[in-house]
Parts: sequence; C-alpha cells; structure tokens
Amino acid sequence: MDASTTPVAPVTDAAAPMKSIAELALANPAVSTLVAALKAAGLVDTFMNPGEYTVLAPTNDAFAKLPEGTVENLLKPENLEMLKSILTYHVIPKVANAATVMSMAEGSMVPTLNGVELKFHMVEGKPVFEDAKGGMANVVDADMMASNGVVHAIDAVLMPM
Repeated sequence: MDASTTPVAPVTDAAAPMKSIAELALANPAVSTLVAALKAAGLVDTFMNPGEYTVLAPTNDAFAKLPEGTVENLLKPENLEMLKSILTYHVIPKVANAATVMSMAEGSMVPTLNGVELKFHMVEGKPVFEDAKGGMANVVDADMMASNGVVHAIDAVLMPM
C-alpha cells in the first residue's frame, strides 16, 4: 500500500485534555484579579488538582466595586487568612452546572469550602447568590466546564463575614 492510499486519522481538539479550573482562570484576562488573589493565598495548586468544585469567580469588574484599597490590603501577607476565607467562600465543594443551580429551591442554603453558607435566589429568572452580609452576586457567565469542576463568573465579591 502506498502513502496516497493510507488512511490518516483526523486530528481533533476532542483528544486534548480539558483544562483545570486554575488553567481556565489563568487563561482568562477577565478574572486576572481573582488569579492574583489565588496566587497570593497559595490556592492555585488546589484548583489545578483533581476535585469536584463549583467556583463562583468574581470578575475584575466585581473586584473594582470594592472600596478603594481593599484588594491591595487583602493581598498583604498579614491578611492571608482573611483572603483565603473570602476565596474559599466562592467555592461550592461539588459540581453544580447551570441546570443544577437553576433547579435549586428559592432560599436554599448552599455550603461553601469556607464553611459559611450562601443563600440562593432567582431574581428576574436569573440565579443570584447572597452572602452573609446580604450582598448579592449575579451569575453573568455560566458553565465554563473544567476537568475538576465548573466555573460561573459573578458580578460581585461575596463576603463571608
């Protein structure tokens, strides 16, 4: 058989491994502030490794809504535990894609990796998470699937305290 009749297997992206949550975040400039916070807190490796997570990822615009100097203050080494607490408050320790989120009952309490629960609401047909201080975060981009879970971009930083 000569080379002109030999079948060639097509090359597809389906063969490429799915990116981890951390790899998705590192490649997305819209969450660069979140990436900087994850690096400062030493949590990037956590989201590179296998697991089952749902990350509610505040966008750069969400961080920009915080009072001036808040992000810079949180990134200081002496505030590491507070930063970790806030970041893990944005992580649900199971995979919850948009369909799962949308099926939750109004007012459901959602456990987080932090240990403090979020409250779930539907507002004008859209999913919203309420933090411990009554702050609300809308899901603005859902179902960014990763090898170790799913990421939903949100428009506010949730506060556990």
